[in-house]
Amino acid sequence: MRNFFLILLIFSVLISCKTKVYTYNELGNINFKSVEIDTLFQDKISIRAVVIDANKVWYAADNSKFGFFDLEKNKRIESNISTDKLKYEFRSIAQTSKNIFILSVSNPALLYKIAKDDSEVKLVYQEKHKKVFYDCLQFWNDKEGIAIGDPIEDCLSMIVTRDGGNSWTKIPSRKLPKVSDGEAAFAASNTNIVLKGNKTWIVSGGKKARVFYSPDKGNNWKVFETPIIQGKTMTGIFTADFYNSKIGFIAGGNYEVLNQNFGNKASTKNGGKTWVLKAENQGFGYASCVQYVPNSDGKGLVTVGASGLYYSWDSGNSWKQLSTDSSLFTIRFIDNHTAIAAGKNKMIRINFKN
Repeated sequence: MRNFFLILLIFSVLISCKTKVYTYNELGNINFKSVEIDTLFQDKISIRAVVIDANKVWYAADNSKFGFFDLEKNKRIESNISTDKLKYEFRSIAQTSKNIFILSVSNPALLYKIAKDDSEVKLVYQEKHKKVFYDCLQFWNDKEGIAIGDPIEDCLSMIVTRDGGNSWTKIPSRKLPKVSDGEAAFAASNTNIVLKGNKTWIVSGGKKARVFYSPDKGNNWKVFETPIIQGKTMTGIFTADFYNSKIGFIAGGNYEVLNQNFGNKASTKNGGKTWVLKAENQGFGYASCVQYVPNSDGKGLVTVGASGLYYSWDSGNSWKQLSTDSSLFTIRFIDNHTAIAAGKNKMIRINFKN
């Protein structure tokens, strides 16, 4: 009888180990070998901001354009916002359960709320200043959101809403960390802000490349240094993503030397306090967007940018090119093997293959 229970115990352990290995391989050790690309639409358009809303992919674009692509109906619906005969460039987009928000970059900065049910458009914030330039927009929840822009005074511009986006307030400079001379942000792919629960990370570039961290939805801030290349106007962090509250990745580089693949990618394991350069002199050059593969245990990453589409299966230590398309600016995952990407003159669906 004693031997029977010993055999049963060993068998249970083996089954448990097999299950654990299977689960890890299924969710955490995905190794994509290739991609299949389906073009959703092509047009004369520049798209740097997308958001996934169930079967719809909403986008914000140049020439005052915004809209969505219905993945089920295979249909594109586009609208145009135009006032005073000006053309606005929308590089930021975010959503709540009932509304889409889009934000234009430069003077005047205009923030619109768009109802998902009937596409009613309402202007909820505007800011006029010769230095105004907004880079990114995100929501913590259905009531609270944040947008950031380049400095007008001695700090990054930040506006917040606490009422679902109906009204927005600019955070006074005295409540924000100071920026260095020549430090700003890049409106490359609406990924300057990353939110996890109440926590917020904002990345900068230019003369300094740093990470601004708030544990409490923008009320208090700390600033962390990074080893990303910096010191010139077009160097620094262009994009960031966090897998959870501890594991994160930043990328960018030198926009004036697009193939420079050192000092352009780094990771953290402690919530952004310290960063380690990854894959020096390997992989991609300038990147405009980085995203974690869902359910990849923080190991799967993809980037788009001047070098094309790159993929890492080991937390950014190694990279392989899956597409040479250099016209993509931004990418978001629908599930752990399907993503939507957009950029110059098109939106595509990418199926990642093992």
